[in-house]
Amino acid sequence: MDGVVLVTGVMAAGKSTVAQRLAEALPRAAHVRGDAFRRMIVSGRAEYGPGNHGEHASGADAQAVAQLRLRHRLSAATADGYAAAGFTAVVQDVVLGEHLRAYVGLVRTRPLHVVVLAPGAAEVAAREAGRAKTGYGGGWTVTALDEELRLRTPRIGLWLDTSGWTPQETVEAILADAQRARVA
Repeated sequence: MDGVVLVTGVMAAGKSTVAQRLAEALPRAAHVRGDAFRRMIVSGRAEYGPGNHGEHASGADAQAVAQLRLRHRLSAATADGYAAAGFTAVVQDVVLGEHLRAYVGLVRTRPLHVVVLAPGAAEVAAREAGRAKTGYGGGWTVTALDEELRLRTPRIGLWLDTSGWTPQETVEAILADAQRARVA
């Protein structure tokens, strides 16, 4: 795989681990962590939650949407920069719903691969319970985010139900099916 690879899915789907291992499996790669761009906002950060509705948001919700879009623009530009320097940029972030199609448009590099990790909600809840960090809050529940993924996210790229899979099995599946992950 070369160019840019976006690894997305709900919180606790395994994005961080899989993206890191995928980058390590490639001969020349960088791991771009989308959440780092959110954390760079020191004051005035508005968290994106289930009540934010894109173009129809107002007030604090509009600010949360604007900051999410900024985060996506920054990670896409960073990925393009690494790809221009000859690295495969493996971007890892929660990019769901209407934002997935928009993200694909932000990345200028081709080839672009999109990998959606989609373990079942029960698996995600178990993974979340076993993690040191807490991904859910701000109104998000495993069920709500799983619905955002399954009901409102366009079927772009390679979707993998990784329930019961190890990170290594997931990376192997991505590499074996890289052509299906490729988007125009």
